[in-house]
Amino acid sequence: MNLANQINIMSKIESREIRLASRPKGIPTAANFSRAQTELEALPDQQVLVRNLFMSVDPYMRGRMNDRESYVPPFEIGKVLEGGAVGEVVESRAKEFKAGDAVVSNFGWREYFIASPKDLHAVSRSVQPLSVYLGALGMTGMTAWAGLHLVKVEAGDVIYISGAAGAVGNVAGQLAKLRGCKVIGSAGSMAKVKFLREECGFDIAFDYHTGPVVEQLKVEAPDGIDVYFDNVGGEALEAALSALRVHGRIIACGGISGYNEEKPRPGPNNLFNITTKRLTMKGLIVRDWLDRQGEFEKEVGGYLQSGKLKNKETIVEGLDQAESAFIGLFKGKNIGKMVVKLA
Repeated sequence: MNLANQINIMSKIESREIRLASRPKGIPTAANFSRAQTELEALPDQQVLVRNLFMSVDPYMRGRMNDRESYVPPFEIGKVLEGGAVGEVVESRAKEFKAGDAVVSNFGWREYFIASPKDLHAVSRSVQPLSVYLGALGMTGMTAWAGLHLVKVEAGDVIYISGAAGAVGNVAGQLAKLRGCKVIGSAGSMAKVKFLREECGFDIAFDYHTGPVVEQLKVEAPDGIDVYFDNVGGEALEAALSALRVHGRIIACGGISGYNEEKPRPGPNNLFNITTKRLTMKGLIVRDWLDRQGEFEKEVGGYLQSGKLKNKETIVEGLDQAESAFIGLFKGKNIGKMVVKLA
């Protein structure tokens, strides 16, 4: 008996989920989360029942744990968390999907859920592992792709990427190499530096712990850089402002170095370089690019299938480990995309 038939004959569906118990101060701890078991209702017409196979944890979620509005609403205390997930349709009462279909949603942090077809994005089961739809073919990969389009990164550009061994950074570097750029990356360990050089093809990679970033950039890019892909903020942004050439461009994607600070950090002391060097700095939110998702999937999917692009993951097993996987993002525990395998 397959899973769909098992579910159909059950009188109720029990699903475990993880909720926000309290708002963190500094780096989140296990005490900020709670676990619950909920009973799903009978499947209504025009709805789809999905079992999650993989879920994503991402640094941006830390901002949603604060009680203030941003480009996404804050998580509610006592309510199940949200995030990217890829799962399989168990039962469908909507014509758009059938049992066995693979779908991506924003209903992570739980085992099962019921949703409308409009809240699901169909993906191909021929692409394996399906978790790639949370990484290189998911929102993090699309963030990297969109960032390069945002400031028109071109062949011959020298691009510096901070947080380069993370989910966005490593894909951004690989895509920039495919465009003919010279790629420099910084990361938090020699193991990550080795990954960037040997697996991702970065021209230069360095450990930001071994010395001031501004000094390392002077050595590695003595003639300066054209583009800075910012995933970190703080010291890395300040260093890039010094290293950028006249008319350089900054992709403002993230600032993980300050996500857990209770008070905003003062800005770089050399911000006036934006004026003197006539720099361009553009903010990036990937949801602004969803109308180009098909274009992204075709291009990057082709690179993956041909072996020109690698999808690197750090896999954590079990819903019960989701909190530790999330907290691990802020302690440098991941190389590539951090993914929680649920089934």
